[in-house]
Amino acid sequence: MRIPDNIAPIFDTHAHYDDKAFDEDREELLSSLPENGIARVVNIGASMDSCRRTLTLAEKYDYLYAAFGIHPNETAELNEEVFAQLKKMCLWKKCVAVGEIGLDYYWKEPEREVQKKWFARQLNLARECRLPVVIHSRDAAKDTEDIMKAEKAEEIGGVVHCYSYTRETARTFLNMGFFFGIGGVLTFQNARKLKETVEYLPMDRIVLETDCPYLSPVPHRGKRNSSLSLPYVVAALAKIKGISEEEVRAVTWENGVRLYRMEYGF
Repeated sequence: MRIPDNIAPIFDTHAHYDDKAFDEDREELLSSLPENGIARVVNIGASMDSCRRTLTLAEKYDYLYAAFGIHPNETAELNEEVFAQLKKMCLWKKCVAVGEIGLDYYWKEPEREVQKKWFARQLNLARECRLPVVIHSRDAAKDTEDIMKAEKAEEIGGVVHCYSYTRETARTFLNMGFFFGIGGVLTFQNARKLKETVEYLPMDRIVLETDCPYLSPVPHRGKRNSSLSLPYVVAALAKIKGISEEEVRAVTWENGVRLYRMEYGF
């Protein structure tokens, strides 16, 4: 779906273009984004290796920025030496967030106490570096809330990526001043809980994301995702909120800029 030249650009606030799913055509795809209206992308680290690959991509493309962090299911690789390397990366000029970090209890490893320890440590890393956080939370709503409250995450700020919990839980994150990452799941027929939550959320707290190569929207569900599919999410969001697609693009662009504390120009 190509975006006409005369409408607002789109900001993909959460992508994984370092993933091997893009090995065959990464350069061609990334080079095509601006001409298709995708004017800014934040590529998100999930392990030290993916953080390094993300840095390489952000060095190459002006419109691609980096977030560095260790995904909860990768936290077994962390120790004090690795953590010091991560901190150094987070001070790089094109790093706009610490993430993705958090808790994921869907998978059994590493054990929960390891995930909790490094979630709290990375929240405080963001505080030290004066950066927002990108939070991944799956099947772990209460522990996520408890750690965020204990570490005063409202003083840090950030986004709850790929939001999957209830309206009631959303209120807690809203009260902390967090943004909500909304992507392809919004277009799924069985996403009733998410649609109800999006209906409740104020527009000034919603950002667009792909989580690509995962979570392609309908009509491409099950296929490799990319920023080029975000217009389908825009259309679904516009329908739920009863506003124009142009307004969705304009507001989510501004929200993405505020979330990552960036310049407005593109």
